Amino acid sequence: MTTRRLVLGGCLAFAAVLGAAGAGAQSPAPQPAIANGTVKLGLMLDWSGPYAALTGKGSQAAAEMAIEDFGGKVLGAPIELVVADHHNNPDTAGAIARDWFDKQHIDAILDVAGSSEALYVQRLADTRNRIAIFNAPGANRLTGEACTATSIHYTNDTYAVAHTLGRAIVSGGGDSWFFITADYSYGYDLENETAAVVKSNGGTVLGHARHPVAATDFSAYLLQAMQSQAKIIGLANAGTDTTNAMRLAASMGMVPSAQRFAGLSLRINQVHDLGLQTAQGMLLATAFYWDQDEGSRAWAKRFFDRVGAMPNELQAGLYSSTTHYLRAVVKAGTDATEPVMQAMRDTPIDDFFARGGRIRADGVMVHDMYLYQAKAPAESHGPWDYLRLVTMIPGADAFLPLSQSKCPLVNK
Repeated sequence: MTTRRLVLGGCLAFAAVLGAAGAGAQSPAPQPAIANGTVKLGLMLDWSGPYAALTGKGSQAAAEMAIEDFGGKVLGAPIELVVADHHNNPDTAGAIARDWFDKQHIDAILDVAGSSEALYVQRLADTRNRIAIFNAPGANRLTGEACTATSIHYTNDTYAVAHTLGRAIVSGGGDSWFFITADYSYGYDLENETAAVVKSNGGTVLGHARHPVAATDFSAYLLQAMQSQAKIIGLANAGTDTTNAMRLAASMGMVPSAQRFAGLSLRINQVHDLGLQTAQGMLLATAFYWDQDEGSRAWAKRFFDRVGAMPNELQAGLYSSTTHYLRAVVKAGTDATEPVMQAMRDTPIDDFFARGGRIRADGVMVHDMYLYQAKAPAESHGPWDYLRLVTMIPGADAFLPLSQSKCPLVNK
């Protein structure tokens, strides 16, 4: 595993001050506001696998920007960022988390690429009473059966994607589906949530084909989808799996055709890689688009100048959640887990990423979602001008109602 370490603040000599007491009296030493004199944050990202373009250097840059914008310190203590590549392996992610929690005294893990890896880290964070915030993974079970009191699902989840995207496609006539699904937690949840939306809105599911993460050949899966004659081929995968499937589909003459593709986890990076000639007309469910308003454009320009690409929603969410965490440390007056978690739940999120966002008891950060459509090439006015807004879905409608949550922390 590869670990990168970056201290974004000056050194601070931290000493506890004991209050004077009467002769012979003993007073317990007060706990320091910042344990170990440093706020240590961790990121587990994909640097070389199928999600590298969605997380990797862009996600690290987003966290660094948030820390730098905060001044590099919180409550007078320096902020240290530790970054590792878990190589999309849950056991490797678990080993990194144990080392970070038990030996390196990481206060919070602010993202884990991949749902299977995130679920593993979430359990470990709970046993160590440490905070875990998730932006890249999407599995709904993170705030369902697997929810914990110390974790937050910030950017979006499979329920929100399915109810934003699936409902719109079915209502537009796409009422028969075939799924090409990544064979892991996120793929299962994305397929199951979307299939439920399709069926509840009068549509039918004609079948599915499951592939390993980072598959090298999608031809057999695409042929099954073609033979199903489903109106919609739902790609319940992410990263290069989505991109490679779409590229091969185009070379097989499936784009454009009577069958339409729905990239259930399509991000702007993939639209950029595919080009509008291939991606045109595809719908995206997202919490963020760089060209949404003045605030998003201003932040995205800074990100672009640093990374050389426009940010996706996962990276924008990471910046927002890092800032929200640091503000909670200030509000709580400590980096101790319970007060910081309470401060994050008590404080609304209002920034370029989310307006009026709030963190529920099950760990879901509820915020508005947006349905965008990839433009035709002639509609684009330049690089990264790829998406057209279709509609906004209020957070209360996009995310699973709390009354239906399977999280054991929720009082029904």
